[in-house]
Amino acid sequence: MYFILRNNQRFGPYSLDALRTYVEDGKILMSDQASPEHAPGITQTVRDVLKQKRIKVRIRTNGSIINQIRLIGKELIVPGFDFIKNDLIKDKKLIWLASIGLAPAFLITFTFGTLLTYYAISLYFSVIWGIFFYYMFSTRQVTTRHTIILFFLTQITAFILVNLQSIPPLSFLYAMTESGNFFGRLIGYTLGVGLTEETIKALPLLFLVRRAKEPLVPQTLVFYGLISGIGFGVLEGVHYQTTTNTTLSYDAAFFMNVARLTCLPFLHAIWAGIAAYFISFANIIPKYRQSLYALAILIPAVLHGVYDVLGWSLPGLASTLFSVLLLIYYLKKSRDYQSKLIQIR
Repeated sequence: MYFILRNNQRFGPYSLDALRTYVEDGKILMSDQASPEHAPGITQTVRDVLKQKRIKVRIRTNGSIINQIRLIGKELIVPGFDFIKNDLIKDKKLIWLASIGLAPAFLITFTFGTLLTYYAISLYFSVIWGIFFYYMFSTRQVTTRHTIILFFLTQITAFILVNLQSIPPLSFLYAMTESGNFFGRLIGYTLGVGLTEETIKALPLLFLVRRAKEPLVPQTLVFYGLISGIGFGVLEGVHYQTTTNTTLSYDAAFFMNVARLTCLPFLHAIWAGIAAYFISFANIIPKYRQSLYALAILIPAVLHGVYDVLGWSLPGLASTLFSVLLLIYYLKKSRDYQSKLIQIR
């Protein structure tokens, strides 16, 4: 005799003949747990019990496939109006699932494969990054309105200030990125590219801080920094996808386009998040604002420059991981640093 266990409920006990009959009728499943009446602490699947007892079963079916479908009923297959009215529209999980899964197809279809398509797909990935950052870093001070404003404000700032690279001495520093000397390229990418781009991403954060109704805690401003970085990464990504990447081989273009939608905007976000961290301290403890503002630009600029020089090499990838770990470290130590700065005279 065997007890049958399913979903924390116990049935039986049943003899082996009854067990076989119930299995053949579909009332007991082969994957259900069975326990001997004399040893309730021992359990194994019904399949194993029947196999050990050399009992063969043949699960009965209810007629032909068509007959089975008829008996099942259309309600199991075709959703009714009540489902669409009450379940589909009100179920936010279903709406998110459909939106995230199908948005690229709709964006490609209705933007007609133009420059707008590149931008729309980049926005799609930005929304995904934004949701992820919101889940990881949001605070009660974070608002959707400020998040959206900051995202597009960074893009406007980048669009306006992008021509700075043609103005001396920045033009000279940008030219050094083509130097045959490693340290020359490092200087060019750090003081030219890094310093310029990190400043562009930091300016909207300064604008946000000046208009804040209360002091923004470091984690709040870090979240906004991440959003600013994503905004910049999107605009830069569209530019490279429609210019430089079109001149690459098919494989190289594919991988670089993927990078421009995923990890490169993420890196821009991390560097802007580090800048935001120091900007938050500059406004919480204003007597150190000059040095903190300087650190807010210089540290991300150096990290940016090192990555640009090393690229996709192992040292380059190590530098990206270091950037992420550094931001995490800063956030974990934010309260300690705030207490220390307040105590210093």
